[in-house]
This record gives sequence, structure tokens and C-alpha cells, in this order.
Amino acid sequence: MTNPFSADDLEQRAASQRQRLHASVTELRSNVRERLDVQKVARNYVWKAAAAAGLLAMALGHTIAGAFRD
Repeated sequence: MTNPFSADDLEQRAASQRQRLHASVTELRSNVRERLDVQKVARNYVWKAAAAAGLLAMALGHTIAGAFRD
């Protein structure tokens, strides 16, 4: 069985595929690092988190105050 591609062609293809794979992994790492950046996420959701914490505090306060009523 003969191979229609020369060894040089196969080596060049393998090198090209390795470079593409390396670039894809580098891009994936960058995207993951960016999406998991705690400071950026906190900055984007600070008002929503503050509102949720305020509502939770009000509900908890109302419940605790209700326990001391007659």
C-alpha cells in the first residue's frame, strides 16, 4: 500500500495542525480567564447583588420582628 503524500507534506500538515491547536487552546484559556475574572463579574453585578442582599435583609428583619410581637 503506497501513501500518496510525501513525508514532508505530512510533516508540514502536522506542524500546521499543531499551530492551529495551540492557537485554539491559547484563545480558550484567554476566554475562560476573562469570563472567570472575579473583579469584572463583581463590577457587572454589584447593583443586583446589593438589591438582593437588601431584600433578604428586609425579609429577615420582618420575620425576626414578627417573632417578638404578641
